[in-house]
Amino acid sequence: MFQIDQINQDILRELVRDGRMSNTDLAQLVGLSASACLRRVQELERKGIIKGYRAVLDPASLGSGLIVYVTVGLSRHLKKDQEAFETAMSISPQVKECHNVSGIIEYLLRIEVADLEAYKFFHTEVLGTVPQVSSVVSYFVMGTSKDERG
Repeated sequence: MFQIDQINQDILRELVRDGRMSNTDLAQLVGLSASACLRRVQELERKGIIKGYRAVLDPASLGSGLIVYVTVGLSRHLKKDQEAFETAMSISPQVKECHNVSGIIEYLLRIEVADLEAYKFFHTEVLGTVPQVSSVVSYFVMGTSKDERG
């Protein structure tokens, strides 16, 4: 297993905070030379610890001001039903995250839509047309005090 020492932890923390910072700035923040820092970042990438870099978008600016977390129960616990549900969610643009979870439900979804009317459309025309779905509970986000998703 790859060693995550304190310097690697510092590199990861800084890249999560700002994945666009220059290698020179990163090296200075973690107390390394630029070449040593670059070697460590490249090794973290090669090992798959750093999976990629992405832009963090503001959903409201893009017309998706309503965020809803949705729990979904399936009528049967068969692999083919899970695969069918996951396929349906993967092609739905409103679904930003789809997690298979443990507990009394099978899935937790993160939905981004413009407004309540758009969510109603998703609820009826997307979830309501997937035959494997047996239960849906919606949780509307009223505010966010912390969000560290990258």
